[in-house]
Amino acid sequence: MKTRVSSATKEVIISGDGPTVLIGERINPAGKKSLGEALKNGDMEVIRKEAREQVAAGADILDINVGMFGIDEVTLLPQVVKVVTGTVDVPVCIDSNNHDALAAALKICPGKPLVNSVTGEEKSLSRILPLIKEYGCSVVGLVQDDEGLPKSAEGRVAVAHKIVERAEKAGIPRENLVLDCLAFAVGADPTAGKITIETIRRIKEELSVNMTLGASNISFGMPDRRLINCAFITMAIEAGATCLIVDTARVRPVVLAVDLLLGRDKYARRYIADFRKRQKAEGEATKQ
Repeated sequence: MKTRVSSATKEVIISGDGPTVLIGERINPAGKKSLGEALKNGDMEVIRKEAREQVAAGADILDINVGMFGIDEVTLLPQVVKVVTGTVDVPVCIDSNNHDALAAALKICPGKPLVNSVTGEEKSLSRILPLIKEYGCSVVGLVQDDEGLPKSAEGRVAVAHKIVERAEKAGIPRENLVLDCLAFAVGADPTAGKITIETIRRIKEELSVNMTLGASNISFGMPDRRLINCAFITMAIEAGATCLIVDTARVRPVVLAVDLLLGRDKYARRYIADFRKRQKAEGEATKQ
């Protein structure tokens, strides 16, 4: 299954056969006071800087989320999408649950973006899916419904089937769907990681769609979060996750190593190129 997303000039293919796609998560004001202030003040240079740095770190797609208290998302989201797409050439993931903000952003976004997200809730399905059909873009489907997030893998898989069925009924091909099996803090629920991994495996077997994760959610509240995140990412990719929403600079070497071990990096070209790049950067930093 190949999910294609694109900017005006570059296409990214999400699939189980190719490299794991990395979606840069940093254009999001949640937990980032300085970014939130910049958005409120209309300081787009901060956005440009974040976009450039994430692409330089190896992000394949950039997530754009401007949701916060006191923000007019319908006005601001398309403005930020325009700034990002005018600054870097990678595709974007437009991240909002506000229908009107999504419509405004999709109207001006070049290429074929990814939208984050639709859920299994009836209100979401009825409002977001027609928008996805109209603009012919790809969409992330969160495996939660009107009852909330199912506690079992079986419940989440059932929601996944519902989203796929409703999308196909609306004329959206399965290849335009990327399901998010939802990772939550293992510190609050010791079974959280296990349930998410089991959900990924079952969706891969039963639906053969691409899958994503906000990977760092798993370690919230725990010490040495990077260690937990890297272990979880390794498990998720092996189970069937094909793109990850992450802080690219922190996890890309691990993802490249996993891809190498799973036979997705012919002659280790990507892994070695990244190793040499990191060696060069470390050498230059030592000289300063």
